[in-house]
Amino acid sequence: MWEHFSHGADVGIRGRGSSRDQAFAEAARALTAVVTDPERIEVRSAVPVRCRAEDEELLLVEWLNAVIYEMATRRMVFARFDVRIDGYDLVATAWGEPVDVARHHPVVEPKGATMTSLRVARDDGAWLAQTVLDV
Repeated sequence: MWEHFSHGADVGIRGRGSSRDQAFAEAARALTAVVTDPERIEVRSAVPVRCRAEDEELLLVEWLNAVIYEMATRRMVFARFDVRIDGYDLVATAWGEPVDVARHHPVVEPKGATMTSLRVARDDGAWLAQTVLDV
């Protein structure tokens, strides 16, 4: 499950899951949903993503910024994410396709994940991964 939350001119994103891996994957889907409806994206290509940080909150920022980088440089949007976290090392695959403006109707281009409202923690028995995106 993913969701957005209000935060002034920027956009808050939140991912929840039964594991930290799943919460990070859902946070990336929430990032995609800022750009376009993830349901409009066809899973055509796989893109590997790796990142590392000093703690799990910084890892979330690194992860989301890596997804933003891949979206921008490859001109792609992603619908599915397979995330594996070992300590503070993240290895993932992002599945998606090149942007089709007529079909995807992109709304904004995220600039980056921020430290604002940054949180990675267990919450009511599930994992929560949230931050604010600069758009």
